[in-house]
Amino acid sequence: MQFFRGPELVRSYVISTSKRPPSNVKDSLGTPVGLHAIAERIGAGQPPGMVFKGRVSIGHHYSELPDAETHPNLITSRILWLRGLEPGVNQGGNVDSYSRYIYLHGTNHEERLGTPQSAGCVLMRNLDIVELYEDVRAGDFVWIE
Repeated sequence: MQFFRGPELVRSYVISTSKRPPSNVKDSLGTPVGLHAIAERIGAGQPPGMVFKGRVSIGHHYSELPDAETHPNLITSRILWLRGLEPGVNQGGNVDSYSRYIYLHGTNHEERLGTPQSAGCVLMRNLDIVELYEDVRAGDFVWIE
């Protein structure tokens, strides 16, 4: 994922998207494409690696959890919740990114980044999502292709 200010590349991150083909359709588990905005920023002040459930910190770093609980990708560190901006593409009805809970967030499986592994979200290294979180605000645009 790359971030630009005008024509200048500001940052580049290794990410992972869905194990399934890109899709904007509800229950497809595909990463939605198109123009989005950051709707909500969640997790300010939490340490990197903190686990979130239902967008609330559970008070534990993923390394503190039993192995059985860390097998799936966990939502860690920060959440940037996306809202689709294209009616009928990623906004409204059966294709609404916000109601699908599509996030940019940290993962407990950083070693797998760069390969498809999510259930629709964009996964990032924990320190990278913390850095990005500090640089963006609600309303900033995110283009997913």
